[in-house]
Amino acid sequence: MSNDSRSKQFLRVLEGPDGGLESMVQRVWRQLARVGLQSDTVVATSRSQVDILYNQIGSHVPVVIEPERRDTFPAIALAVSYLHSVVGVGREETVAVLPVDSYVEDPFFAKVLELKRIVEKEERNLALIGVEPTFPSAKYGYIVPEAEAGGAFRTVSHFREKPSEEEAARLIGQGALWNCGVFAFRVGWLLGHVEQLHLPPGFEELRRRYAELPKISFDHQVVEKAERIAVLPYRESWKDLGTWNTLTEEMDTPLIGKGSLSHDSKNTHLINELEIPVAVLGISDAVVAASPDGILVSDKAASPRLKEVLTFEQRLMYEECPWGWYRVTDYNRYDEETEMLTRRMSVKAGKGFEPHYHRKRQEVWTILFGHGEAVLDGVSRPVNPGDVVLIPPLVKHSLRAATDLELIEVQSGPELTEEDVWAEAAQAKAY
Repeated sequence: MSNDSRSKQFLRVLEGPDGGLESMVQRVWRQLARVGLQSDTVVATSRSQVDILYNQIGSHVPVVIEPERRDTFPAIALAVSYLHSVVGVGREETVAVLPVDSYVEDPFFAKVLELKRIVEKEERNLALIGVEPTFPSAKYGYIVPEAEAGGAFRTVSHFREKPSEEEAARLIGQGALWNCGVFAFRVGWLLGHVEQLHLPPGFEELRRRYAELPKISFDHQVVEKAERIAVLPYRESWKDLGTWNTLTEEMDTPLIGKGSLSHDSKNTHLINELEIPVAVLGISDAVVAASPDGILVSDKAASPRLKEVLTFEQRLMYEECPWGWYRVTDYNRYDEETEMLTRRMSVKAGKGFEPHYHRKRQEVWTILFGHGEAVLDGVSRPVNPGDVVLIPPLVKHSLRAATDLELIEVQSGPELTEEDVWAEAAQAKAY
């Protein structure tokens, strides 16, 4: 169900406060508001995730876009540079870094506020939240504290990344905690790491030279080499929703979408985004996930091995955008000069496509539902259910929905790519 524009953090499979479905991103964003941190938060993400991020939590959210994917150290360094250079956060201010795929309750985010005091009052270079383990897991990294008198926080001795279950049990006996990826530090301390790499701390220059940052995780580049580290224990429920196995444990219903589960399909979840029904008979401890991008049938315990079978590549079949969403329903290449792609598109009221044109394809819009306005080469016309709009190559066009609007778009031409989207003389974002 994940693709380049919709990672697992954006899947709407968790129950929200109103009874509807929400994603991990939406849940964390809502929780940050409840503890008073949302207004001070920026989101670091890749360019391909920006549209769906705006769609789910609003276009007002400040976003730091990675020029390319280079792991978590470059992403965090760029975000801190943005806070310092653009927002004006001082070098002595404390910044916390949080992943969005942790399933926790509000007290966890209140702990983040305590990290600020540890960094500033206790003069620590780095402060982390460590989760008290509930079982010896080989999936997580461990924070091993020094043997010292108990207090609100502990001094970190060393780290151990994904040990065997036997070693994990031994570490837990020494008081080790799960590393949940939450860090706090002073802005100037991290910018100093950037300067040691002979790179500029200023945002625009660092973004321009982003490819020179080492492609490495924040843990390996910074955390494991740091001195004067403190860990703040967290003793309540925490879960990393990194696999279908752990994600389904927090889903409030075993069935999402069109389909059915037989009574003897125990501990099985069906998540179906397709319009065709899926029936599951007599299969237990499994997950069945069906989306426009593909279908997975997996034993839950085996679901972390998903990457073993993802050996194929294809175009995006579903994407959420600032204006709504689209789903590819059909694609064919007939010969060297003719491709055809059909997609169903849903446009929110008041939203639409900015003026753009295509050099290598024509499009045909058939309005299914709702009302709006189309503009072709500067000429405006209303569109209503049943209307058909032909858009030849090189004709600049746009659409604005007056009400929620759905349409079928048929693209045809020798080459159907997202790069063939142009606005004026410069290439624009594909719509």
